[in-house]
Amino acid sequence: MKSRTLQEVQHILQFMTDKGVNVLLSQELRQELNLRGYPGFPENWDGEKQPENVYGEPIDFALSVGGDGTFLTSAAAIGNKNIPILGVNCGHLGFLAEVQTQDLDDILKQLVDGQYAIEQRRLLSLTVLDKDGIVRDDLIMSPNALNEIAILKQGLTNMLSIETKVNGELLHTYHSDGLVIATPTGSTAYNLSIGGPLLVPQSRGIILTPIAPHSLTVKPLIVPDDWKLDMRVSSRYDSYMVSVDGRSQSLSTDMSLHIEQADYTVKLVQIGDNSFLKSLRAKLNWGK
Repeated sequence: MKSRTLQEVQHILQFMTDKGVNVLLSQELRQELNLRGYPGFPENWDGEKQPENVYGEPIDFALSVGGDGTFLTSAAAIGNKNIPILGVNCGHLGFLAEVQTQDLDDILKQLVDGQYAIEQRRLLSLTVLDKDGIVRDDLIMSPNALNEIAILKQGLTNMLSIETKVNGELLHTYHSDGLVIATPTGSTAYNLSIGGPLLVPQSRGIILTPIAPHSLTVKPLIVPDDWKLDMRVSSRYDSYMVSVDGRSQSLSTDMSLHIEQADYTVKLVQIGDNSFLKSLRAKLNWGK
């Protein structure tokens, strides 16, 4: 972990201690602080069990200190526990981790005082089925994606054929290096880097953006987020990669994929005048 991130964590812990706020640390963070010689530790959780309470009380909010990758890891760890997350940005762009460290004390004070709003973000859920149509929950440990589910080629020169059905009807067989299925939240992530459209987070849609499609007429498509997607992948190799918010797994081409909206949302803490439109102007340099 970066020294700057650890310094911000220590600052947050000191602030919360001074305010009399009980704090729960992940085991990984606790160990990292121990290695760096930080003198005192709140209670920790082991990362295998999702947190529900601290010192016998329900958790009011979670803090994710780092970049958007750290935020995605935090969201996966919290899962459906209904705990709002505030992202403190120690990285670069930070569309999820919006709070800048120079504003931290003021933001933390507003957080402790309850001066914040909650914004709900929808997720996608991935189900993997074997050749007999049997669900294989053992293959994907964290199947829900706040940003995107990406189907990727395994070999360097290998092109995939991705047969894609929407609500049971054939949409297209993508001949490409892969396919990104993104949420509105994830529209500014992998989807943006491959030329996909931007959506405001409150939009109700799923984005399908091919990666280096063989045909120039194949463009990104947005479908309603209550539609269901099914994919079968064929390849010169016998396997392909599937990535759920960056958590990658190799699958056999015998396996098929089913994607639909998850049955819970991630709750983001919103403080101050941060907004998606402001982030677009500032982080994509619009107007400069």
